[in-house]
Amino acid sequence: MADNLPETPLLNELEKGAWPSFVKEIKMAAKRSPMCQDLLGQLEQSYREKIGYWKHGGIVGVMGYGGGVIGRYSALPDKYPKVSHFHTMRINQPAGWYYTSKALRDICDIWEKRGSGLTNMHGSTGDIILLGTTTDQLEPTFEDLSKIDFDIGGSGSDLRTPSCCCGMSRCEWACYDTMALTYDLTMHYQDELHRPAFPYKFKFKMSGCPNDCVASIARADMSIIGTWRDDIQVDQDAVREYADKGLDITSDVVNNCPSKCMDWDGKELHIDNSFCVRCMHCINVMPKALRPGKDRGATILIGSKAPIIEGAFLSSVLFPFIKIEPPYSKIKDTVDKMWDVWCEEGKNRERIGEFIQRVGLGNFLEAIEIDPVPEMVAHPRENPYVFYEEYFEEGDDDEEEEES
Repeated sequence: MADNLPETPLLNELEKGAWPSFVKEIKMAAKRSPMCQDLLGQLEQSYREKIGYWKHGGIVGVMGYGGGVIGRYSALPDKYPKVSHFHTMRINQPAGWYYTSKALRDICDIWEKRGSGLTNMHGSTGDIILLGTTTDQLEPTFEDLSKIDFDIGGSGSDLRTPSCCCGMSRCEWACYDTMALTYDLTMHYQDELHRPAFPYKFKFKMSGCPNDCVASIARADMSIIGTWRDDIQVDQDAVREYADKGLDITSDVVNNCPSKCMDWDGKELHIDNSFCVRCMHCINVMPKALRPGKDRGATILIGSKAPIIEGAFLSSVLFPFIKIEPPYSKIKDTVDKMWDVWCEEGKNRERIGEFIQRVGLGNFLEAIEIDPVPEMVAHPRENPYVFYEEYFEEGDDDEEEEES
């Protein structure tokens, strides 16, 4: 079958250089997969003619689910019949992306049997991405995956598959159990995950500390980032040991502090924790000397997204600090209120961050019954006019009428 590979002079250029090449991987799969042979042919034609030959031909999926399958069809089915259907399936990844080697082999065996054999570990949402199968193989694939305890993830206007860093399982900086929260939210919101009913997508991403290893602050509708609210733990002996071994603490630590809350006198590191913004730089540079505080929880932020309609947003603070403890009632109650307002008033394909920008943060907070706090302010106001709402206690209106 390897002799049937099409000529791909343009794709061959992508195999050159130091970086791994997806073309090389497709060619390896094409030695066993006719789908990958036609995939190479169509892709080479697209590069040659500068035209994309994939089209969306309607909604496909598995029975009872509205998400998890991205329908893809070739615009040249007669020329490339093996990729006339080339659907992608998103599979819910385990929290922290932990697998046994057997689980990975089982997934690959199913996909070589039911699809192209091509996988993406992982998609930007976090899912296991199974690339390329036909419509008639979707249900059998779902059935095979269910037998090894894997479920389909989210796609479309629904809750996307929640994802997290490895948290307390491997990281000493984790301020809460990211994997436990991710599992709990995934199980609690099964209906929202599998049956699209939102104006557009919604993503949870859990990071155990401000290093934010899953980049939640840039791409999650709700970012839950571990932090602390007491003082950084300092081992002064270890700080001096770093200095003795050649670390320039003034240059590499103190001068790089964004809030200028640190000072090094040559013997002790002094930190004004009231100005600390939890950036983690000092802790990352001197991990044996500094640690997050002991009073740990998370900052919850809302509204980040990639640039599709209104441009890229970084998420904004919703709760400066809350404890993250089962059953996570405060998080779930807040999410339910946000979804009620967004689903009722949001426009089609409007992310919740765009919705907040359109209606105003003040109106949004009032609708979800959360009081504003200074940490929510992203930058000084631009409007020179300030208007205050007037609140009258019961009876005030009657008294004013009598006076008039």
